[in-house]
Amino acid sequence: MGEAFLEKVETIRQLAKASRNNDDEAREQLLELLRNLSDDELLPVTRAFSQFLNLANIAEQFHTISRNCEGSTCAQDPIDQVFNKLKQENLSEAEIHHAVAQLNIELVLTAHPTEVTRRTLINKHVAINNCLDWLELDLPDQERSQLLSRLEQLINQAWHTDEIRQQRPTPVDEAKWGFAVIENSLWQAVPDFVRQLDKKLGQHFDMRMALDAAPVVFSSWMGGDRDGNPFVTSKVTEEVLLSSRWVAVDLYLKEIQTLVSELSMSDANEALLEQTGDQNEPYRALLKVLRSELQETHDYLTAKLKGQYTEARDIITNTEQLREPLELCYYSLQDCGMGIIADGTLLDLLRRIACFGINLLRLDIRQDSGRHEEVFSEITRYLGMGDYAHWNETDKQHFLLQELNSKRPLFPRDWEPSESVQEVLDTCAIIAKQEREALGIYIISMASEPSDVLAVQLLLQEAGCPFRLPVAPLFETLDDLNNAPATMSKLLSVDWYRGYISGQQHVMIGYSDSAKDAGVLAASWAQYRAQEALVSICEGHQISLTLFHGRGGTIGRGGAPAHAALLSQPPGSLKGGLRVTEQGEMIRFKFGLPKVAMDSLNLYASAVLEANLIPPMEPKDEWREVMDQIAETSCDAYRGIVWGEEEFVPYFRSATPERELAKLPLGSRPAKRRSDGGVESLRAIPWIFSWSQNRLLLPAWLGSGAAFEGLIKEGKSELLTEMRAWPFFDNRLAMLEMVFMKADTWLSKIYDERLVEPELQELGEKLRVKLEGAKAAIVSLAPDNKLLANQAWVVESLNLRNPYIDPLHVLQVELLNRSRANEELCPVVDQALMVSIAGIAAGMRNTG
Repeated sequence: MGEAFLEKVETIRQLAKASRNNDDEAREQLLELLRNLSDDELLPVTRAFSQFLNLANIAEQFHTISRNCEGSTCAQDPIDQVFNKLKQENLSEAEIHHAVAQLNIELVLTAHPTEVTRRTLINKHVAINNCLDWLELDLPDQERSQLLSRLEQLINQAWHTDEIRQQRPTPVDEAKWGFAVIENSLWQAVPDFVRQLDKKLGQHFDMRMALDAAPVVFSSWMGGDRDGNPFVTSKVTEEVLLSSRWVAVDLYLKEIQTLVSELSMSDANEALLEQTGDQNEPYRALLKVLRSELQETHDYLTAKLKGQYTEARDIITNTEQLREPLELCYYSLQDCGMGIIADGTLLDLLRRIACFGINLLRLDIRQDSGRHEEVFSEITRYLGMGDYAHWNETDKQHFLLQELNSKRPLFPRDWEPSESVQEVLDTCAIIAKQEREALGIYIISMASEPSDVLAVQLLLQEAGCPFRLPVAPLFETLDDLNNAPATMSKLLSVDWYRGYISGQQHVMIGYSDSAKDAGVLAASWAQYRAQEALVSICEGHQISLTLFHGRGGTIGRGGAPAHAALLSQPPGSLKGGLRVTEQGEMIRFKFGLPKVAMDSLNLYASAVLEANLIPPMEPKDEWREVMDQIAETSCDAYRGIVWGEEEFVPYFRSATPERELAKLPLGSRPAKRRSDGGVESLRAIPWIFSWSQNRLLLPAWLGSGAAFEGLIKEGKSELLTEMRAWPFFDNRLAMLEMVFMKADTWLSKIYDERLVEPELQELGEKLRVKLEGAKAAIVSLAPDNKLLANQAWVVESLNLRNPYIDPLHVLQVELLNRSRANEELCPVVDQALMVSIAGIAAGMRNTG
């Protein structure tokens, strides 16, 4: 680019820093300079500041795992903290041992349209982290010089690599991205995490974890989530299931090869010798057989995925086939006095097998209830029974239960269903062909009646599914959440169903759609109350309830620091284990590096143990009444703007890059349910993503001002401060504090001035006034009347990033202005616009 370009970038950087220090003259110079860049300058300048933020993310992520980490960002080990806390409670060792043995954390990886960073660049960022790791060591000058040179090369490689994908990823591409996270990070992090947990259990309580303990497992929606994604078909699901097993077999082959070279010992117990016969190296003999079977399975899966013929057999199809010979080796080594060898590489592999199994990930299936109803409407019309969709709930249940108890098939052989119905049936057929452990659960979107769940059970039965797949209704809108207890009470009153589920029930709680529907405060209170009621109902039926939390990274989608979020759940809601989505770019931030992943797993484990052994407090009745008032007031205020303001949708589409998001090849799923619809047709994720780009962050706070300002005027400030002793309420306020630290009225106003028609700008000004009012109310309730007073490192992180994000916002406004003013395509402007979106997402971090 040359020295002149570098000088211009540095000038912009210095002006942005001065602007953030309230230098009005520098701010005007910054705006003038950025608005007058030529089209040719726009892309490199945008890329420069986007790169700054990517490098800042790398540095911040590395700092948390640095050997030299000091200060508030380097917290105590959470496992030690919770174990010390448990010692102070009046708990028996049996209670602690039971809680650890029952520890069940299931993290569900999902691909959503907020992960804007290409896998190519992610790999370079990991390599940069590795260089930083080595540079912390006391190295000879020559090695240090080589590492610094390598670091410079990687940064240059990143600079000369396109940030934006040329094509939208397919669902299979997304699934492969999930596999890469496991291969590059979690494959190492999981055995490290379990080893450390086991060690600390021994230190604190003289306990050991069972050999087959699986405190954490991983599932996925990538390739299984077909709700609103026409690209996820039965064939895609089948390919993803095969690919997942292929990756697992490939990884296990490498591990077995390592063990073959290591386990050269000849002493063995009788159990092992019975399997191997008279062999000088019995461990190797057994492992070589396993290696051969894995290799043939690998060859079979490779051919299957390529659509080629093969004589290779699909031998290793379930986890037991892998675990049994390895456990035989483990116990033999222990029996022969070689425990130190058994507890090395072999134990790590057994821990991996317990977590990942032979399928690497358990694939969830998600589908809209309307698609199931369509199947039964079509078949009942074909059979001359009327239209299932028009039946009342009683008639639907009677029909479904009658068919579930019937020994004859429902679907005639000569029936020719429509294409969309056939796709549902094909998906069920794919499910029926799998081993049970390959699958997670089946989630029904927009579930509102017991028949929605029974319909899936009948579809699976008709497909010949030989196992019981848990079916989870998803309650996602405000009305759904409020009606969830009644729906589940009716479902569990069905004798057939209660007998079928064998004492286990999953329910998914939606965070994003409920917040989009009613605002975050009303949604979060509805989620809390629904969970309380569901726990009580299931306890009454003696059923173990697993609540599945569909959280995202943002406040508007239920996002919160994991530890605080879990401890703010209702008492008893984690007894059945934790199941939670990890979405979008948050997967990379929390699990992208082995050490970071290990820290994240420690946080989850410590929070679940604490929540189950030292349950959070029950709210006082007076606090509940206040929350009822907050929810009602905030919901009315939120809906009064989003649906009550006639100009809201035109303003939203002008003031944010919502229209331009469709150009960015992010996830495989369309950003809208309908291309011509309003806010109701927009998916919750791009809805929130758009508002984070112009820094108004509207979905994360709208309605909160009306609620808290009203209570403060009523003289309830002292009561609200007292309520911060309640983890749920304190967590909500802490999240609002975070939002108000990130929101920025100056930047939002720049978007309006350049992009919004004059007649719509009044609404933007009205929203900024509401933002400032809501912020002031929350500040008055914050400790020391200061936002994030107890999280100084978060404030510092935001303050360090702002001078690099600000120029990107100004550039984005200019790019949007030029793009919208020119009917002809301008590749340079469009490319720069996409980079600005990606850069701001990187700077804001929790964008989806």
